[in-house]
Parts: sequence; structure tokens; C-alpha cells
Amino acid sequence: MPKLIEHIDAIARRKQRDVLFIVFKSPGIDPNSCLFPDDLDWKNLTARAEIIQWLDMNGIPWQPCGAFANPNYVISYRGQIYIDLPFDRAIPAYTELERFLEKPDGSMRFPEATFAYLPLVDAMKNTEHDEPGYWDRWVEKFLN
Repeated sequence: MPKLIEHIDAIARRKQRDVLFIVFKSPGIDPNSCLFPDDLDWKNLTARAEIIQWLDMNGIPWQPCGAFANPNYVISYRGQIYIDLPFDRAIPAYTELERFLEKPDGSMRFPEATFAYLPLVDAMKNTEHDEPGYWDRWVEKFLN
């Protein structure tokens, strides 16, 4: 059954703050590549399951999220998750999360995952997406 998943920028606008999220990729894919291969089996990524288990065990809310919305193209859901914590090293839960996800040198402990941050100022570039009917009009224009 299809499920409606919010774009990460929409979540930032709803929360009215910068947001954290995790993006997953196939092992061995260049992280700087703009290609999105169809072979990512995100449902069976061990790293994703371990991260979600850790978030749940530590009482950190999360939810699936879509990529940054772009009306020029559509990217299918690839297992991304929004983490409902502010980016703030003064918050113990954030520092624990950072220690879990990153090595002391800042590299990721899970090669298939990228810990990301979206500033609210960037998310605000898409405020027109929040207008009632925006995506319905987009679909109509796309189909015609």
C-alpha cells in the first residue's frame, strides 16, 4: 500500500528549525555521484536496521522522509529517515547520536549511510510547495 512521505524540507518548515536526516546508498557507490542506481535494497540494509534499532532503544523519534523536494524531477523513496532532534551539541541525545553515527574523525561508522543536516533557510526556498493544491497543480501540469 502506498504511503505519503514528507519531503525533508517540508519537515523543516513544519518544525520551523534546521533538521537532521540520514540518506542511504548502495555499498561501493561514489557518495559524490549524482546517479541514483535502482539496485538499492533499502529495506534490507543492515546499517539502516541498526540505526533505527538504536534510535528506538534510545527513545529518539524518527520517521521516513523524502529527499529535498524539486519540481523538476521525482526521486523515489530510498530509505531516508528524519531524526527529530535539533542539531545542538549541548543536547546530550544529539551528542550520543553523533557518537553512534560518526567516528571521531567525522567519517561515518556505516559506509551505506550519510548523516545530513538541512538548514531551515534552505528549506524555506520551497515555501510555495506548502500552498494548498501546489502538488495537485504540479501533477496536472506534468501530465499535460
